[in-house]
Amino acid sequence: MGCWSLPGPLLGLLLLLCPPTPAACPAACRCSPGEADCSERGLLEVPWSLSANTSTLWLAYNFITVLGPRSFPPLPGLRLLSLAHNRLKLIHPQALLGLGALQELDLSHNHLSVLTPDTFRPLTGLATLNLGSNRLGQLEPGVPGALPHLRALLLQDNPWVCSCSILPLWRWLSHNRDKVREKSLLLCRVPEQLNKYPIMAFGDESFRQCQDTSLSPQHYIAFFTIGPFSFLASIFFCTFLGSLVVFYHSLRRESHCWRRPRVCRVH
Repeated sequence: MGCWSLPGPLLGLLLLLCPPTPAACPAACRCSPGEADCSERGLLEVPWSLSANTSTLWLAYNFITVLGPRSFPPLPGLRLLSLAHNRLKLIHPQALLGLGALQELDLSHNHLSVLTPDTFRPLTGLATLNLGSNRLGQLEPGVPGALPHLRALLLQDNPWVCSCSILPLWRWLSHNRDKVREKSLLLCRVPEQLNKYPIMAFGDESFRQCQDTSLSPQHYIAFFTIGPFSFLASIFFCTFLGSLVVFYHSLRRESHCWRRPRVCRVH
């Protein structure tokens, strides 16, 4: 089958009549190749009509309060996402699905108080996570632990509760000091006597009174094995002890009757 080509002037005319379709850009954003700046637009949610080629998305200084399971359109090439200075209170565990290429995520200056590891599991390539200036009293160590390529974690300016519940996070921080930025700004807020005390200044002796009460499956197996055995053993012991008491009283009665047979016959 032969090949054919259009003459140059005709090809140029067709390109003028049918220009390439421009990349999508939401009306509330300013876009350039690979970047969408939607900051300070009074947005209540993430714009959906973003180009799939977007690699940088700025959403700072808006009024977004919740990231639901379908908050983002497909953005397979997104590398940087900034949601700083919003009013985020809740991030659904499936909110960040499809953003596996993300390398930097800024969630600072929001109202986040609870985060779960499942939320961050899709972000297998994330290197920088900023959770500063939120309302975090504690953080599961599974959150940073879910990010295998994490190199920088920012947790400053949160109202940390420095009780035994912070022990798992303290252990993670102690073993990953090179990943923690602004370590001097990780300060206790509660209890009052530890207000503004640096978390990283704690030592092992600080948590000596804390006991790990978590039970392993082996513990439960032992309880279910020992429990019935102990119950049966206690019944046997009580029966045996009762028999001894009855036997003892019987011996005393026979001894009494042998010494005073007339009295025993009357009874």
